[in-house]
Amino acid sequence: MKIKLTFLFISLFTVLSINANENEWRKLDPNNAILMTLPHGKVVIELAPQFAPNHVEQFKTLTKNGHYDGNKFYRVIDGFVAQGGPEDGSAKDKATSSLKIEGDFATDENFSFTLVQENDLFAEQTGFKDGFALGHNLSEKKAWMLHCPGIIAMARGNEPDSGTSHFYITNGQAPRYLDRIMTVFGRVVYGMNHVQAITRTSVIAGDKPVNKKDFTPMISMQLMSDLPKEQQIQLEIKNTEHSSYAKKLVDRKKRENAFFYKKPPPVLDICQTPVGVRIVK
Repeated sequence: MKIKLTFLFISLFTVLSINANENEWRKLDPNNAILMTLPHGKVVIELAPQFAPNHVEQFKTLTKNGHYDGNKFYRVIDGFVAQGGPEDGSAKDKATSSLKIEGDFATDENFSFTLVQENDLFAEQTGFKDGFALGHNLSEKKAWMLHCPGIIAMARGNEPDSGTSHFYITNGQAPRYLDRIMTVFGRVVYGMNHVQAITRTSVIAGDKPVNKKDFTPMISMQLMSDLPKEQQIQLEIKNTEHSSYAKKLVDRKKRENAFFYKKPPPVLDICQTPVGVRIVK
């Protein structure tokens, strides 16, 4: 009996270990992924309907209707953002309804995420949920998506609820001062090098202006699930809710590698804390 029980325990432990390893990665949901084709390569954007449902719904609808095909990135500032959309005043531009801003969302006692840092400069806490970087204020019971490099957010005018279809992708530093006053609704998970290669439209004083004909176009924007299987880019993303990822964060704070002969303070900038992505063969 003792041998049988021992075997049963080992078998159960093996199964649990296998499942834990499998859960270290999650598959990108093609129903919440956008494939953007640029002249120089493809970009995959993961959408976050759990945090900005109305913006995601409108963005997906516009994408399926071909709204973005042929549009250009008309405001591209080095180290800041690449912003694109239909030409101001065009039929496409006028036909799109405005959205109520989704800058943050309510949390309760059941809210949980993988904590990265307490007392961040812009939030009481920062952490990851579903692979997305969030800020969280316990005192307000509010959380929001952060302006880390590679996020996609909706552009707007001075009025909070004036966003329509123009969007931007952060291409350099993390403009965290925009947190909560803009709607972040996804992030680039593949092809960030192609985003970085989008032609800058803003030049330094005295330099020759960039001609509009040289602005980078979006050849097409497609919902991944609308593409034939062979044309989809299959990705897996590190599961930030898995215990191995939490351990990685702890190790990253300690900096015990011999390279760090002088150790920095044990803090983490969430926007410099990578979430792994891999192609599924």
